[in-house]
Amino acid sequence: MARRLTRAGDGRPTPPVRMVHIGLGNFFRAHQAWYTDQASDADRWGIAAFSGRSVGTVSELERQENLYTLVAVGPEHNDYQVISSIASTHSGTDVDALLTYLADPQVTVVTLTITEAGYHRNELGRLDLENPDVASDVAAIAAGNLHVVRTGPGKLVAGLIERRRAGAGPITLISCDNLPDNGTVLSVVLDDMAVSAAPDLLSYLDTEVGFITTMVDRITPRASDAVRQAVLDERGVDDLAAVATEPFSEWVMAGEFRGPHPNWESAGAVITDDVVPHELRKLWLLNGAHSLMAYAATIRGHQTVADAIADPIVRGWVDEWWDVAQRQLSLDDDVVSDYRAALLERFGNPRMRDQLSRIAADGSQKLPVRIVPALVADRKAGNSPLGAERAVAAWILHLRGLGAPFNDARAATVHPLGEGSLEDAVRKVCEFLEITDRDSRASILALATRMEG
Repeated sequence: MARRLTRAGDGRPTPPVRMVHIGLGNFFRAHQAWYTDQASDADRWGIAAFSGRSVGTVSELERQENLYTLVAVGPEHNDYQVISSIASTHSGTDVDALLTYLADPQVTVVTLTITEAGYHRNELGRLDLENPDVASDVAAIAAGNLHVVRTGPGKLVAGLIERRRAGAGPITLISCDNLPDNGTVLSVVLDDMAVSAAPDLLSYLDTEVGFITTMVDRITPRASDAVRQAVLDERGVDDLAAVATEPFSEWVMAGEFRGPHPNWESAGAVITDDVVPHELRKLWLLNGAHSLMAYAATIRGHQTVADAIADPIVRGWVDEWWDVAQRQLSLDDDVVSDYRAALLERFGNPRMRDQLSRIAADGSQKLPVRIVPALVADRKAGNSPLGAERAVAAWILHLRGLGAPFNDARAATVHPLGEGSLEDAVRKVCEFLEITDRDSRASILALATRMEG
Protein backbone atom coordinates (compact mmCIF):
# COMPACT_ATOMS: atom_id res chain seq x y z
CA MET A 1 0.00 0.00 0.00
CA ALA A 2 1.29 3.46 -0.89
CA ARG A 3 2.35 5.66 2.00
CA ARG A 4 3.42 9.25 2.58
CA LEU A 5 6.83 10.44 3.66
CA THR A 6 7.29 11.16 7.37
CA ARG A 7 10.12 12.63 9.42
CA ALA A 8 9.99 9.65 11.76
CA GLY A 9 10.26 7.04 9.04
CA ASP A 10 12.07 8.67 6.12
CA GLY A 11 13.91 11.86 7.02
CA ARG A 12 15.81 13.68 9.71
CA PRO A 13 14.12 15.73 12.44
CA THR A 14 13.08 19.20 11.30
CA PRO A 15 16.14 21.47 11.54
CA PRO A 16 15.89 25.00 12.99
CA VAL A 17 15.20 27.72 10.42
CA ARG A 18 18.43 29.60 9.74
CA MET A 19 17.97 30.47 6.09
CA VAL A 20 15.19 31.66 3.81
CA HIS A 21 14.60 30.82 0.17
CA ILE A 22 12.41 32.80 -2.21
CA GLY A 23 11.20 30.87 -5.26
CA LEU A 24 10.13 27.40 -4.13
CA GLY A 25 10.44 25.52 -7.40
CA ASN A 26 11.90 22.32 -8.77
CA PHE A 27 15.36 23.75 -9.39
CA PHE A 28 15.74 25.04 -5.85
CA ARG A 29 14.73 21.64 -4.48
CA ALA A 30 17.19 19.87 -6.79
CA HIS A 31 20.03 22.29 -6.09
CA GLN A 32 20.26 24.63 -3.05
CA ALA A 33 18.01 22.46 -0.86
CA TRP A 34 19.98 19.37 -1.91
CA TYR A 35 23.34 20.98 -1.13
CA THR A 36 22.02 22.09 2.25
CA ASP A 37 20.73 18.59 2.93
CA GLN A 38 24.12 17.09 2.03
CA ALA A 39 26.18 19.57 4.09
CA SER A 40 28.06 18.21 7.10
CA ASP A 41 26.07 20.53 9.39
CA ALA A 42 22.68 19.88 7.77
CA ASP A 43 21.01 19.22 11.12
CA ARG A 44 21.60 22.87 12.07
CA TRP A 45 20.34 24.54 8.88
CA GLY A 46 16.65 24.48 8.09
CA ILE A 47 15.14 26.44 5.20
CA ALA A 48 11.96 28.49 5.29
CA ALA A 49 10.91 28.35 1.63
CA PHE A 50 8.47 30.72 -0.06
CA SER A 51 6.71 29.81 -3.27
CA GLY A 52 6.87 31.87 -6.43
CA ARG A 53 4.18 31.49 -9.07
CA SER A 54 2.73 28.20 -7.86
CA VAL A 55 1.28 27.59 -4.42
CA GLY A 56 0.50 23.94 -5.11
CA THR A 57 3.97 22.82 -4.07
CA VAL A 58 3.43 24.28 -0.59
CA SER A 59 0.41 22.09 0.13
CA GLU A 60 2.10 19.05 -1.40
CA LEU A 61 5.09 19.48 0.89
CA GLU A 62 3.08 20.29 3.98
CA ARG A 63 1.16 17.01 3.70
CA GLN A 64 4.46 15.13 4.17
CA GLU A 65 6.23 17.29 6.77
CA ASN A 66 8.13 19.22 4.06
CA LEU A 67 9.98 16.13 2.87
CA TYR A 68 10.22 15.15 -0.78
CA THR A 69 11.94 12.60 -2.98
CA LEU A 70 14.72 13.79 -5.26
CA VAL A 71 15.05 11.47 -8.24
CA ALA A 72 18.39 11.52 -10.03
CA VAL A 73 17.52 10.22 -13.48
CA GLY A 74 20.49 8.43 -14.99
CA PRO A 75 20.71 6.96 -18.49
CA GLU A 76 19.96 3.49 -17.13
CA HIS A 77 18.32 3.82 -13.70
CA ASN A 78 17.06 6.22 -11.04
CA ASP A 79 18.61 7.04 -7.68
CA TYR A 80 16.21 8.12 -4.92
CA GLN A 81 16.93 10.40 -1.99
CA VAL A 82 14.62 11.95 0.61
CA ILE A 83 15.51 15.60 1.26
CA SER A 84 15.01 16.92 4.81
CA SER A 85 16.42 20.46 4.64
CA ILE A 86 13.14 22.37 4.17
CA ALA A 87 11.80 23.19 7.64
CA SER A 88 8.74 25.22 6.64
CA THR A 89 6.93 26.30 3.49
CA HIS A 90 4.89 29.39 2.78
CA SER A 91 2.96 31.03 0.00
CA GLY A 92 4.84 33.82 -1.73
CA THR A 93 2.03 36.15 -0.65
CA ASP A 94 2.73 35.50 3.05
CA VAL A 95 4.80 38.63 3.48
CA ASP A 96 4.19 38.68 7.25
CA ALA A 97 6.02 35.38 7.65
CA LEU A 98 8.87 36.52 5.43
CA LEU A 99 9.40 39.71 7.42
CA THR A 100 9.32 37.74 10.67
CA TYR A 101 12.06 35.40 9.47
CA LEU A 102 14.24 38.22 8.18
CA ALA A 103 13.99 39.97 11.55
CA ASP A 104 15.27 36.83 13.32
CA PRO A 105 19.01 36.95 14.19
CA GLN A 106 19.21 33.17 13.72
CA VAL A 107 18.47 33.64 10.00
CA THR A 108 21.70 34.67 8.26
CA VAL A 109 21.24 33.55 4.64
CA VAL A 110 18.66 34.23 1.92
CA THR A 111 18.84 32.40 -1.40
CA LEU A 112 16.75 33.26 -4.45
CA THR A 113 15.52 31.52 -7.60
CA ILE A 114 13.02 34.06 -8.90
CA THR A 115 14.01 33.79 -12.61
CA GLU A 116 15.46 36.58 -14.71
CA ALA A 117 12.09 38.34 -14.82
CA GLY A 118 11.85 38.48 -11.03
CA TYR A 119 14.44 41.24 -10.74
CA HIS A 120 12.23 43.68 -12.66
CA ARG A 121 15.08 45.34 -14.53
CA ASN A 122 14.74 47.80 -17.38
CA GLU A 123 16.80 47.92 -20.58
CA LEU A 124 19.64 49.63 -18.68
CA GLY A 125 19.84 46.88 -16.10
CA ARG A 126 18.39 49.03 -13.33
CA LEU A 127 15.19 48.50 -11.35
CA ASP A 128 12.23 49.24 -13.61
CA LEU A 129 10.55 51.94 -11.56
CA GLU A 130 7.87 52.33 -14.22
CA ASN A 131 6.66 48.77 -13.70
CA PRO A 132 3.28 49.04 -11.89
CA ASP A 133 4.17 46.37 -9.32
CA VAL A 134 7.52 47.99 -8.58
CA ALA A 135 5.93 51.45 -8.33
CA SER A 136 3.32 50.03 -5.95
CA ASP A 137 6.04 48.53 -3.74
CA VAL A 138 8.01 51.79 -3.70
CA ALA A 139 4.92 53.68 -2.57
CA ALA A 140 4.06 51.07 0.07
CA ILE A 141 7.57 50.99 1.55
CA ALA A 142 7.84 54.78 1.55
CA ALA A 143 4.54 54.92 3.47
CA GLY A 144 5.69 52.27 5.94
CA ASN A 145 3.24 49.62 4.67
CA LEU A 146 5.84 46.87 4.49
CA HIS A 147 3.40 43.96 4.61
CA VAL A 148 1.76 44.63 1.23
CA VAL A 149 4.82 44.42 -1.05
CA ARG A 150 4.62 42.03 -4.00
CA THR A 151 7.89 41.97 -5.95
CA GLY A 152 11.12 40.18 -5.07
CA PRO A 153 13.10 43.43 -4.62
CA GLY A 154 10.24 44.94 -2.63
CA LYS A 155 10.02 41.96 -0.28
CA LEU A 156 13.75 41.96 0.36
CA VAL A 157 13.92 45.69 1.03
CA ALA A 158 10.92 45.45 3.37
CA GLY A 159 12.54 42.50 5.14
CA LEU A 160 15.86 44.29 5.53
CA ILE A 161 14.09 47.32 7.01
CA GLU A 162 12.54 45.00 9.60
CA ARG A 163 15.89 43.31 10.22
CA ARG A 164 17.62 46.62 10.83
CA ARG A 165 14.81 47.68 13.16
CA ALA A 166 15.21 44.43 15.13
CA GLY A 167 18.99 44.75 15.31
CA ALA A 168 19.25 41.18 14.02
CA GLY A 169 22.78 41.50 12.65
CA PRO A 170 24.36 40.94 9.23
CA ILE A 171 22.88 38.75 6.53
CA THR A 172 23.99 37.33 3.17
CA LEU A 173 21.85 37.36 0.02
CA ILE A 174 22.61 34.76 -2.66
CA SER A 175 21.11 34.97 -6.14
CA CYS A 176 20.96 31.57 -7.84
CA ASP A 177 19.37 32.73 -11.10
CA ASN A 178 20.96 32.40 -14.53
CA LEU A 179 22.18 35.98 -14.85
CA PRO A 180 25.76 37.15 -15.36
CA ASP A 181 27.14 38.65 -12.16
CA ASN A 182 23.84 37.90 -10.45
CA GLY A 183 25.06 39.11 -7.07
CA THR A 184 25.66 42.57 -8.49
CA VAL A 185 22.31 42.46 -10.32
CA LEU A 186 20.59 41.83 -6.99
CA SER A 187 22.59 44.53 -5.22
CA VAL A 188 21.75 47.10 -7.90
CA VAL A 189 17.98 46.54 -7.86
CA LEU A 190 17.88 46.63 -4.06
CA ASP A 191 19.90 49.86 -4.03
CA ASP A 192 17.51 51.34 -6.60
CA MET A 193 14.50 50.31 -4.52
CA ALA A 194 16.07 51.78 -1.40
CA VAL A 195 16.94 55.07 -3.12
CA SER A 196 13.32 55.48 -4.17
CA ALA A 197 11.54 54.10 -1.10
CA ALA A 198 13.89 54.11 1.92
CA PRO A 199 17.10 56.13 1.34
CA ASP A 200 18.22 55.66 4.93
CA LEU A 201 18.60 51.91 4.25
CA LEU A 202 21.52 52.44 1.85
CA SER A 203 24.23 52.53 4.52
CA TYR A 204 22.78 49.35 6.05
CA LEU A 205 22.97 47.62 2.66
CA ASP A 206 26.64 48.62 2.42
CA THR A 207 27.69 47.50 5.88
CA GLU A 208 25.39 44.69 6.98
CA VAL A 209 24.32 42.89 3.79
CA GLY A 210 26.59 40.59 1.79
CA PHE A 211 25.92 39.74 -1.85
CA ILE A 212 27.16 36.49 -3.37
CA THR A 213 27.53 35.89 -7.10
CA THR A 214 26.90 32.29 -8.12
CA MET A 215 27.01 29.85 -10.99
CA VAL A 216 24.44 27.09 -10.60
CA ASP A 217 24.14 24.04 -12.81
CA ARG A 218 21.76 21.10 -12.66
CA ILE A 219 19.28 20.31 -15.39
CA THR A 220 15.87 19.99 -13.75
CA PRO A 221 12.83 19.39 -15.95
CA ARG A 222 9.25 19.93 -14.92
CA ALA A 223 7.86 17.28 -12.60
CA SER A 224 5.90 14.63 -14.45
CA ASP A 225 3.43 11.90 -13.66
CA ALA A 226 6.05 9.38 -14.81
CA VAL A 227 8.48 10.49 -12.10
CA ARG A 228 5.82 10.30 -9.41
CA GLN A 229 4.80 6.88 -10.67
CA ALA A 230 8.42 5.70 -10.51
CA VAL A 231 8.64 6.81 -6.87
CA LEU A 232 5.39 4.96 -6.17
CA ASP A 233 6.49 1.80 -8.01
CA GLU A 234 10.06 1.61 -6.72
CA ARG A 235 9.76 3.21 -3.27
CA GLY A 236 6.13 2.61 -2.38
CA VAL A 237 5.66 6.31 -1.66
CA ASP A 238 2.85 8.50 -2.96
CA ASP A 239 4.93 11.69 -3.30
CA LEU A 240 3.21 14.50 -5.19
CA ALA A 241 6.23 16.73 -4.50
CA ALA A 242 8.82 14.43 -6.08
CA VAL A 243 11.43 16.18 -8.23
CA ALA A 244 13.44 14.73 -11.11
CA THR A 245 16.92 15.97 -11.95
CA GLU A 246 20.14 14.80 -13.55
CA PRO A 247 22.97 13.19 -11.55
CA PHE A 248 25.34 16.09 -12.37
CA SER A 249 25.40 19.17 -10.14
CA GLU A 250 27.66 22.21 -9.75
CA TRP A 251 27.60 25.32 -7.54
CA VAL A 252 30.33 27.98 -7.60
CA MET A 253 30.14 31.09 -5.38
CA ALA A 254 32.14 34.29 -4.98
CA GLY A 255 31.64 37.27 -2.71
CA GLU A 256 31.57 38.25 0.94
CA PHE A 257 29.55 36.23 3.41
CA ARG A 258 28.42 38.54 6.22
CA GLY A 259 27.62 35.76 8.66
CA PRO A 260 27.41 31.98 9.05
CA HIS A 261 26.27 29.75 6.20
CA PRO A 262 25.86 25.99 5.77
CA ASN A 263 29.01 24.02 5.06
CA TRP A 264 28.06 23.68 1.40
CA GLU A 265 31.70 23.03 0.52
CA SER A 266 31.43 19.65 2.25
CA ALA A 267 28.68 18.80 -0.26
CA GLY A 268 30.81 19.77 -3.26
CA ALA A 269 30.10 23.49 -3.67
CA VAL A 270 33.07 25.69 -4.56
CA ILE A 271 33.77 29.13 -3.05
CA THR A 272 36.25 31.06 -5.18
CA ASP A 273 37.54 34.58 -5.81
CA ASP A 274 36.14 34.82 -9.34
CA VAL A 275 33.02 33.10 -10.57
CA VAL A 276 32.88 34.82 -13.98
CA PRO A 277 34.79 32.20 -16.06
CA HIS A 278 32.62 29.41 -14.62
CA GLU A 279 29.52 31.54 -15.05
CA LEU A 280 30.06 32.35 -18.73
CA ARG A 281 31.08 28.77 -19.54
CA LYS A 282 27.79 27.48 -18.18
CA LEU A 283 25.59 30.40 -19.28
CA TRP A 284 26.76 30.31 -22.89
CA LEU A 285 27.47 26.63 -23.49
CA LEU A 286 24.64 25.01 -21.53
CA ASN A 287 21.95 27.69 -21.29
CA GLY A 288 22.75 29.16 -24.69
CA ALA A 289 22.49 25.75 -26.35
CA HIS A 290 19.24 25.15 -24.49
CA SER A 291 17.78 28.39 -25.86
CA LEU A 292 18.96 27.64 -29.39
CA MET A 293 17.27 24.23 -29.28
CA ALA A 294 14.13 25.60 -27.60
CA TYR A 295 13.47 27.84 -30.61
CA ALA A 296 15.20 26.14 -33.55
CA ALA A 297 14.67 22.45 -32.75
CA THR A 298 10.97 22.88 -31.97
CA ILE A 299 10.50 24.26 -35.49
CA ARG A 300 11.73 20.83 -36.63
CA GLY A 301 9.14 19.18 -34.39
CA HIS A 302 11.29 18.13 -31.44
CA GLN A 303 9.87 18.38 -27.93
CA THR A 304 12.72 17.36 -25.63
CA VAL A 305 16.41 18.16 -25.34
CA ALA A 306 17.37 14.51 -25.85
CA ASP A 307 15.32 14.22 -29.03
CA ALA A 308 16.75 17.48 -30.36
CA ILE A 309 20.41 16.69 -29.76
CA ALA A 310 19.93 13.27 -31.42
CA ASP A 311 18.99 15.07 -34.65
CA PRO A 312 22.23 15.49 -36.67
CA ILE A 313 21.09 18.85 -38.04
CA VAL A 314 20.32 20.25 -34.57
CA ARG A 315 23.57 18.77 -33.24
CA GLY A 316 25.38 20.66 -36.00
CA TRP A 317 23.62 23.90 -35.03
CA VAL A 318 24.64 23.40 -31.39
CA ASP A 319 28.26 22.78 -32.41
CA GLU A 320 28.23 25.98 -34.50
CA TRP A 321 26.97 27.93 -31.51
CA TRP A 322 29.56 26.35 -29.22
CA ASP A 323 32.30 27.31 -31.67
CA VAL A 324 31.20 30.94 -31.40
CA ALA A 325 31.06 30.81 -27.61
CA GLN A 326 34.39 29.01 -27.29
CA ARG A 327 36.17 31.70 -29.31
CA GLN A 328 34.94 34.33 -26.85
CA LEU A 329 35.55 32.46 -23.57
CA SER A 330 38.76 33.13 -21.62
CA LEU A 331 39.13 29.50 -20.55
CA ASP A 332 41.65 27.10 -22.07
CA ASP A 333 40.37 25.25 -25.13
CA ASP A 334 40.82 21.84 -23.51
CA VAL A 335 38.66 22.91 -20.54
CA VAL A 336 35.89 24.10 -22.87
CA SER A 337 36.17 21.03 -25.08
CA ASP A 338 35.82 18.73 -22.07
CA TYR A 339 32.74 20.68 -20.95
CA ARG A 340 31.22 20.42 -24.43
CA ALA A 341 31.72 16.65 -24.41
CA ALA A 342 30.13 16.38 -20.97
CA LEU A 343 27.16 18.46 -22.12
CA LEU A 344 26.53 16.15 -25.04
CA GLU A 345 26.23 13.25 -22.60
CA ARG A 346 23.92 15.26 -20.34
CA PHE A 347 21.75 16.48 -23.22
CA GLY A 348 21.55 12.98 -24.65
CA ASN A 349 20.16 11.33 -21.51
CA PRO A 350 16.97 9.84 -23.00
CA ARG A 351 15.30 9.38 -19.62
CA MET A 352 15.36 13.06 -18.60
CA ARG A 353 12.55 14.19 -20.97
CA ASP A 354 13.45 17.85 -20.45
CA GLN A 355 10.79 19.79 -22.36
CA LEU A 356 11.98 22.46 -24.79
CA SER A 357 8.73 24.38 -24.19
CA ARG A 358 9.86 24.95 -20.59
CA ILE A 359 13.21 26.34 -21.73
CA ALA A 360 11.59 28.57 -24.37
CA ALA A 361 9.83 30.76 -21.78
CA ASP A 362 11.03 34.35 -21.21
CA GLY A 363 13.34 34.53 -24.20
CA SER A 364 13.43 38.32 -23.94
CA GLN A 365 15.30 37.91 -20.65
CA LYS A 366 17.51 35.03 -21.76
CA LEU A 367 18.86 35.84 -25.23
CA PRO A 368 20.45 39.15 -24.15
CA VAL A 369 22.70 37.28 -21.70
CA ARG A 370 22.97 33.79 -23.21
CA ILE A 371 23.52 34.57 -26.91
CA VAL A 372 23.95 38.23 -27.82
CA PRO A 373 27.23 39.04 -25.98
CA ALA A 374 29.12 36.26 -27.75
CA LEU A 375 27.45 37.14 -31.08
CA VAL A 376 28.48 40.80 -30.89
CA ALA A 377 32.01 40.05 -29.67
CA ASP A 378 32.60 37.40 -32.32
CA ARG A 379 31.39 39.62 -35.16
CA LYS A 380 33.53 42.49 -33.82
CA ALA A 381 36.54 40.15 -33.86
CA GLY A 382 36.01 39.64 -37.59
CA ASN A 383 34.40 36.21 -37.37
CA SER A 384 31.06 34.96 -38.66
CA PRO A 385 28.98 33.99 -35.58
CA LEU A 386 26.55 31.82 -37.53
CA GLY A 387 25.57 29.65 -34.56
CA ALA A 388 24.59 32.68 -32.48
CA GLU A 389 22.76 34.36 -35.35
CA ARG A 390 20.72 31.21 -35.91
CA ALA A 391 19.52 31.34 -32.30
CA VAL A 392 18.29 34.91 -32.82
CA ALA A 393 16.65 33.98 -36.14
CA ALA A 394 14.85 31.08 -34.46
CA TRP A 395 13.61 33.34 -31.66
CA ILE A 396 12.17 35.72 -34.25
CA LEU A 397 10.25 32.82 -35.79
CA HIS A 398 9.15 31.83 -32.29
CA LEU A 399 7.65 35.32 -31.90
CA ARG A 400 5.86 34.74 -35.23
CA GLY A 401 4.20 31.55 -33.97
CA LEU A 402 6.58 28.81 -35.08
CA GLY A 403 7.92 26.10 -32.79
CA ALA A 404 7.41 26.19 -29.04
CA PRO A 405 4.41 28.06 -27.59
CA PHE A 406 5.12 31.69 -26.77
CA ASN A 407 5.38 32.53 -23.06
CA ASP A 408 7.24 35.63 -21.94
CA ALA A 409 7.08 37.89 -18.90
CA ARG A 410 7.46 40.87 -21.26
CA ALA A 411 4.91 39.62 -23.76
CA ALA A 412 3.28 43.00 -24.34
CA THR A 413 6.63 44.44 -25.37
CA VAL A 414 8.26 41.61 -27.30
CA HIS A 415 5.41 39.81 -29.03
CA PRO A 416 4.74 42.72 -31.42
CA LEU A 417 8.38 42.59 -32.50
CA GLY A 418 7.56 39.52 -34.57
CA GLU A 419 4.70 41.17 -36.46
CA GLY A 420 4.81 42.45 -40.04
CA SER A 421 7.07 41.13 -42.77
CA LEU A 422 9.98 38.91 -41.81
CA GLU A 423 12.37 41.71 -42.76
CA ASP A 424 10.49 44.10 -40.44
CA ALA A 425 10.59 41.55 -37.62
CA VAL A 426 14.35 41.04 -38.00
CA ARG A 427 14.92 44.79 -37.89
CA LYS A 428 12.76 45.26 -34.79
CA VAL A 429 14.27 42.31 -32.92
CA CYS A 430 17.82 43.37 -33.73
CA GLU A 431 17.05 46.85 -32.44
CA PHE A 432 15.58 45.33 -29.27
CA LEU A 433 18.65 43.12 -28.77
CA GLU A 434 21.02 45.94 -29.77
CA ILE A 435 22.53 43.99 -32.67
CA THR A 436 23.71 46.84 -34.88
CA ASP A 437 26.12 45.12 -37.26
CA ARG A 438 24.73 45.05 -40.82
CA ASP A 439 26.34 41.71 -41.67
CA SER A 440 24.78 40.10 -38.60
CA ARG A 441 21.36 41.50 -39.45
CA ALA A 442 21.65 40.23 -43.02
CA SER A 443 22.75 36.81 -41.78
CA ILE A 444 19.86 36.62 -39.30
CA LEU A 445 17.37 37.50 -42.05
CA ALA A 446 18.82 34.86 -44.39
CA LEU A 447 18.76 32.19 -41.66
CA ALA A 448 15.20 33.06 -40.64
CA THR A 449 14.05 32.95 -44.26
CA ARG A 450 15.45 29.44 -44.72
CA MET A 451 14.08 28.18 -41.41
CA GLU A 452 10.64 29.67 -42.02
CA GLY A 453 10.44 27.95 -45.38
